[in-house]
Amino acid sequence: MAWLVLVVSGLLEAGWALALKSSDGFTKLVPTVTFVVLLVLSMGGLAYALRTLPVGTGYAVWVGIGAVTTAVLAMIWLDEPVTLLRIGSIVLIIAGVVGLNLSGSGH
Repeated sequence: MAWLVLVVSGLLEAGWALALKSSDGFTKLVPTVTFVVLLVLSMGGLAYALRTLPVGTGYAVWVGIGAVTTAVLAMIWLDEPVTLLRIGSIVLIIAGVVGLNLSGSGH
């Protein structure tokens, strides 16, 4: 259950990051409220997952899911550049998270 909560929390991290961008420096009400709600849910899920998962692995997975999802969605929805370096960097983030899990520290 902790892993499922962690994955959902990582996806919520991407949501709050995109809402933060949309809030235009907290000047737009709906994106600002969305940011706060998603931030609280994401952090709450991370806190729940870290009750049973190792902090290093749990945090890395949470950040990795959030970073990869945010970067991909920003390229799709916000017209951020799609370059080989960006794609390669995303692949390296994924490889790092998988590597941490395979190292045995994830269970």
